[in-house]
Amino acid sequence: MKVPALFMLLFSFAFVGPAWAHGVAGGDAAFLEASRGVDIGPYLYLGAKHMFTGYDHLLFLLGVLFYVFRMKDVVIYITLFSLGHSATLLLGVLTGLHLDAYLVDAVIGLSVVYKALDNLGGVQKLLGFAPNQRAIVLAFGLVHGFGLATKLQDINLSPDGLIANMVAFNVGVELGQLSALAFILTALALWRAQPSFSRQAAFINVLIMAAGFALTAIQLIGFWRQV
Repeated sequence: MKVPALFMLLFSFAFVGPAWAHGVAGGDAAFLEASRGVDIGPYLYLGAKHMFTGYDHLLFLLGVLFYVFRMKDVVIYITLFSLGHSATLLLGVLTGLHLDAYLVDAVIGLSVVYKALDNLGGVQKLLGFAPNQRAIVLAFGLVHGFGLATKLQDINLSPDGLIANMVAFNVGVELGQLSALAFILTALALWRAQPSFSRQAAFINVLIMAAGFALTAIQLIGFWRQV
């Protein structure tokens, strides 16, 4: 399989499975509702599973890292995203701070659009200046964290051991993110080594943007239906 085809496969998930993004349903939701007391292992697993199948997260991170070549910068961006994501995930669940899930996920879709547009040079052309990319990644990390928090708030979580379980869940999210990043960075490195990279980069970012718009539209439709 050619490297760009791997990206095409990733993008297809954004169109055929957007409802999975941030979703905690079925047996996973039933387990969380039945759980009582500290249960570190399962929460670690569910956190990692969420991130590894969170296609909105992966598309955003792909956009963030698309033109990042130095490992030092990769670490900085991922750390900022993780700090933002962790802060609002824990804040939302532990304090009960609630935002509408559809609207939060719509903004997450727009974060994917933003990064693709930025990679195409569109953001700087529209604004007339280049925004601080580190601040942008941190800000969108805060939004992504709320995306999962809103889903967990819909589950009747036991207060017994909640803090420890949520910390474990968040650690699992970060472990899942590292696993997904290993795939993304490897695919990017292989693709960048090909002569086709410079020719195909713009097209791939257009696909990322289209996926972001699709995710946003689906969430807005859901919001309008609930209203």
